[in-house]
Amino acid sequence: MTRSRKVTVSTDAHGHTAGWTETELAPATAPDPTAAAFFDVDNTMMQGASIYWFARGLAARNYFTTADLARFAWQQLRFRLLAREHAGDMSQAKEAALAFVEGWRVDDVERLTEEIFDELMAPRIWSGTHQLAQRHLEAGQRVWLVSAAPVEIGRVIAARLGLTGAIGTVAEVVDGAYTGRLVGDLMHGPAKAEAVTQLAAVERLDLARCAAYSDSANDLPLLSAVGRAVAVNPDGTLLRQARQRGWEVRDFRTGRRAVKIAVPSTAAAGLVAGAVTAGLALQRRRRSG
Repeated sequence: MTRSRKVTVSTDAHGHTAGWTETELAPATAPDPTAAAFFDVDNTMMQGASIYWFARGLAARNYFTTADLARFAWQQLRFRLLAREHAGDMSQAKEAALAFVEGWRVDDVERLTEEIFDELMAPRIWSGTHQLAQRHLEAGQRVWLVSAAPVEIGRVIAARLGLTGAIGTVAEVVDGAYTGRLVGDLMHGPAKAEAVTQLAAVERLDLARCAAYSDSANDLPLLSAVGRAVAVNPDGTLLRQARQRGWEVRDFRTGRRAVKIAVPSTAAAGLVAGAVTAGLALQRRRRSG
């Protein structure tokens, strides 16, 4: 029988995860092969958007020029706007979604994500959501992240959190480098539900026994595909839907004011990421001058 790992979570004054330690426990709970849990990332598992923190980390490492930052900001804003449900041309959203990684090597993105997770993302993991995921693991169930971010970023976050794995947007790779094009669809909206359904068929999961967690009404198809839906830090539309459907609601934010000033993951996420990193570059230029 396998042994389990206990992940001890330390939190800061805001209730965000500050770090983890792992210890060996007695034999783990017997595996529960037909039940699993699926967690959205941005504003569900993590405060703000993973791509925002990735951009911040890249800026700190001088990976962006001013022109790169402007292009990145526009591409991400365009993606967020076009990817909204019932709005925009999804073919255009596809073109914009991962253009910022064109030419980057996959192993570099994974290495940088590991570094940036430890520096910027780990302190912003919602400890309450992480504990919910841990309960599923302790019950012998598998836990996957489901994110619109590149799957390589999702896998790093899942590994750091001790989860089973990640489902994410798949970028085309040629000779170890990203082309800037997608393979298949964006992992957004209905695509998340389709991916989870396909995974359930492969892994022989009973979706009626599975759970899904999200903050966004865009994930209503995913939440509706499982037997237990949980709205975590929900937006207004999802909160109304959760109340109408009798879904569980968990809110780990410290207050409504925090919602308004939190790092965004909606339409302005890419724009703010570009603005912040451009500001950092400008500050460096002024200091060097």
